[in-house]
Amino acid sequence: MANHKSAIKRARQDQRRTVRNKSRKSTLKTYIKKVEAAVADNSPEEARRQFQAAQKIIDKTAAKGTIHKNTAARKVSRITRLVNSLD
Repeated sequence: MANHKSAIKRARQDQRRTVRNKSRKSTLKTYIKKVEAAVADNSPEEARRQFQAAQKIIDKTAAKGTIHKNTAARKVSRITRLVNSLD
């Protein structure tokens, strides 16, 4: 365990950030799964709607620093290809 005052504070901050980041990542995965489910159901309009919501969440998660911007770009690219495959 941390002994210095600054290290104790840093440990508290890390705990809060871990919980926050875990929540954001969980939400991100849920939205991506919704897109994949819509594609699996072969419904283009639903897939597009879910894609827009997922893209917004992915970009927001990257902006907050929870995931890297290149990871966000990769995820968006992959679900874009999925949605476009329905056409």
